Amino acid sequence: MTVIKKLLGETAENATCTEHKGDSDAIIINEAQLILAEKRTSLAAMRTGIAVFALPLSVLGLLIATSRYYDVLHVLPLIVPLGIMLAALIVLGSYLIIRALRNIHHYDRLIVQLKNCHSKLSQFID
Repeated sequence: MTVIKKLLGETAENATCTEHKGDSDAIIINEAQLILAEKRTSLAAMRTGIAVFALPLSVLGLLIATSRYYDVLHVLPLIVPLGIMLAALIVLGSYLIIRALRNIHHYDRLIVQLKNCHSKLSQFID
Protein backbone atom coordinates (compact mmCIF):
# COMPACT_ATOMS: atom_id res chain seq x y z
CA MET A 1 0.00 0.00 0.00
CA THR A 2 2.84 2.42 0.77
CA VAL A 3 4.31 1.73 -2.67
CA ILE A 4 1.06 2.91 -4.28
CA LYS A 5 0.99 6.03 -2.12
CA LYS A 6 4.61 6.70 -2.98
CA LEU A 7 3.92 6.28 -6.69
CA LEU A 8 0.85 8.50 -6.48
CA GLY A 9 2.83 11.12 -4.57
CA GLU A 10 5.60 11.07 -7.15
CA THR A 11 3.16 11.29 -10.02
CA ALA A 12 1.35 14.18 -8.36
CA GLU A 13 4.61 16.06 -7.89
CA ASN A 14 5.92 15.26 -11.37
CA ALA A 15 2.60 15.65 -13.17
CA THR A 16 3.35 19.21 -14.11
CA CYS A 17 6.89 18.32 -15.14
CA THR A 18 5.74 15.50 -17.41
CA GLU A 19 3.05 17.60 -19.05
CA HIS A 20 5.64 20.26 -19.92
CA LYS A 21 8.24 17.85 -21.35
CA GLY A 22 6.97 18.16 -24.90
CA ASP A 23 6.49 21.92 -24.80
CA SER A 24 8.86 24.14 -26.67
CA ASP A 25 11.14 26.60 -24.93
CA ALA A 26 9.05 29.54 -26.13
CA ILE A 27 5.92 28.20 -24.46
CA ILE A 28 7.77 27.59 -21.20
CA ILE A 29 9.23 31.11 -21.25
CA ASN A 30 5.80 32.57 -22.02
CA GLU A 31 4.37 30.66 -19.07
CA ALA A 32 7.09 32.06 -16.79
CA GLN A 33 6.41 35.57 -18.11
CA LEU A 34 2.70 35.15 -17.43
CA ILE A 35 3.35 34.04 -13.86
CA LEU A 36 5.72 36.96 -13.31
CA ALA A 37 3.13 39.37 -14.74
CA GLU A 38 0.53 38.02 -12.33
CA LYS A 39 3.02 38.46 -9.49
CA ARG A 40 3.55 42.09 -10.50
CA THR A 41 -0.22 42.58 -10.46
CA SER A 42 -0.36 41.18 -6.93
CA LEU A 43 2.45 43.52 -5.90
CA ALA A 44 0.45 46.45 -7.27
CA ALA A 45 -2.60 45.28 -5.30
CA MET A 46 -0.43 45.14 -2.18
CA ARG A 47 0.80 48.68 -2.82
CA THR A 48 -2.82 49.81 -3.15
CA GLY A 49 -3.75 48.02 0.06
CA ILE A 50 -0.92 49.73 1.94
CA ALA A 51 -2.07 53.12 0.63
CA VAL A 52 -5.69 52.41 1.60
CA PHE A 53 -4.51 51.23 5.03
CA ALA A 54 -2.36 54.34 5.56
CA LEU A 55 -5.16 56.82 4.81
CA PRO A 56 -7.20 56.14 7.99
CA LEU A 57 -4.04 56.28 10.08
CA SER A 58 -3.24 59.71 8.65
CA VAL A 59 -6.76 61.00 9.30
CA LEU A 60 -6.71 59.67 12.86
CA GLY A 61 -3.34 61.31 13.43
CA LEU A 62 -4.74 64.61 12.18
CA LEU A 63 -7.80 64.31 14.43
CA ILE A 64 -5.65 63.58 17.46
CA ALA A 65 -3.27 66.45 16.68
CA THR A 66 -6.13 68.95 16.38
CA SER A 67 -8.24 67.55 19.24
CA ARG A 68 -7.58 70.49 21.53
CA TYR A 69 -9.35 72.83 19.09
CA TYR A 70 -12.75 71.12 19.30
CA ASP A 71 -14.98 69.41 21.83
CA VAL A 72 -15.67 65.77 21.01
CA LEU A 73 -19.28 65.94 22.22
CA HIS A 74 -20.08 68.79 19.82
CA VAL A 75 -18.65 67.02 16.76
CA LEU A 76 -19.81 63.51 17.72
CA PRO A 77 -22.35 63.34 14.84
CA LEU A 78 -19.40 63.86 12.46
CA ILE A 79 -16.87 61.63 14.21
CA VAL A 80 -19.08 58.52 14.35
CA PRO A 81 -19.61 58.21 10.55
CA LEU A 82 -15.97 59.13 10.03
CA GLY A 83 -14.91 56.37 12.43
CA ILE A 84 -17.09 53.85 10.60
CA MET A 85 -15.62 54.89 7.26
CA LEU A 86 -12.08 54.69 8.62
CA ALA A 87 -12.76 51.22 10.05
CA ALA A 88 -14.09 50.13 6.66
CA LEU A 89 -10.94 51.45 4.96
CA ILE A 90 -8.75 49.58 7.45
CA VAL A 91 -10.65 46.35 6.73
CA LEU A 92 -10.39 46.92 2.96
CA GLY A 93 -6.67 47.67 3.15
CA SER A 94 -6.04 44.60 5.30
CA TYR A 95 -8.00 42.42 2.88
CA LEU A 96 -6.02 43.71 -0.12
CA ILE A 97 -2.70 43.15 1.63
CA ILE A 98 -3.53 39.63 2.84
CA ARG A 99 -4.93 38.60 -0.54
CA ALA A 100 -1.87 39.97 -2.35
CA LEU A 101 0.50 38.14 0.01
CA ARG A 102 -1.31 34.84 -0.57
CA ASN A 103 -1.18 35.34 -4.34
CA ILE A 104 2.51 36.26 -4.26
CA HIS A 105 3.35 33.11 -2.31
CA HIS A 106 1.31 31.05 -4.78
CA TYR A 107 3.13 32.55 -7.77
CA ASP A 108 6.49 32.00 -6.06
CA ARG A 109 5.64 28.31 -5.69
CA LEU A 110 4.69 28.13 -9.36
CA ILE A 111 7.97 29.74 -10.38
CA VAL A 112 9.96 27.32 -8.23
CA GLN A 113 8.04 24.46 -9.76
CA LEU A 114 8.83 25.69 -13.29
CA LYS A 115 12.49 26.13 -12.38
CA ASN A 116 12.65 22.59 -11.02
CA CYS A 117 11.12 21.17 -14.19
CA HIS A 118 13.20 23.22 -16.62
CA SER A 119 16.84 23.82 -15.92
CA LYS A 120 17.04 26.46 -18.66
CA LEU A 121 14.78 28.78 -16.67
CA SER A 122 16.89 28.59 -13.54
CA GLN A 123 19.63 30.68 -15.14
CA PHE A 124 17.16 33.48 -15.96
CA ILE A 125 14.95 33.54 -12.85
CA ASP A 126 16.30 33.95 -9.32
